[in-house]
Amino acid sequence: MRLKNSKSFMNNFTSDNQIIIRKGASDDLPEMLQLFTATIDEVCKKDYDTQQLETWKSGAGNEERWMKVIRDQYVLIAVIKNKIAGFCTLAHGNYIDLLFVHKDHQHQGIAAMLYRQIEKQVLLNYETKVTADVSKTARPFFEKAGFQVVQEKTVYVKGVPLTNFTMIKYLIA
Repeated sequence: MRLKNSKSFMNNFTSDNQIIIRKGASDDLPEMLQLFTATIDEVCKKDYDTQQLETWKSGAGNEERWMKVIRDQYVLIAVIKNKIAGFCTLAHGNYIDLLFVHKDHQHQGIAAMLYRQIEKQVLLNYETKVTADVSKTARPFFEKAGFQVVQEKTVYVKGVPLTNFTMIKYLIA
């Protein structure tokens, strides 16, 4: 699926940097995992300490979980110049499981493009709300997209506490 080069969300790109949104496939996993860990390292370091970042990134080693993501979730990939610039996954018809944008493509509208397509899929699934558990880093993006915090919580990954937020957005079909 190709999105038009619209000024409303493409104003940071030249025609050389056209963004293509497409469905994800198992072949994308190595690049997705690399993007996942690099984004946590570079983008989330202002919100989490080194131990928390290392623990969070260790999730990339859970091959079974990532294969299940590709197999069971609705996965969208944003591609610029044949490289993955971001990805978003939808589980259970209305739960955003993962949303990551490459460190070199932050604040360029990629997360918003991915989210808009995910929201369309949620509506096609006849759901009236979309939910996510988001990091401190991602919270401002989700708030801007119309989500509200339901609960702040501490999750423990390998005994390390990580703060995140359960967020919800009610959709009007």
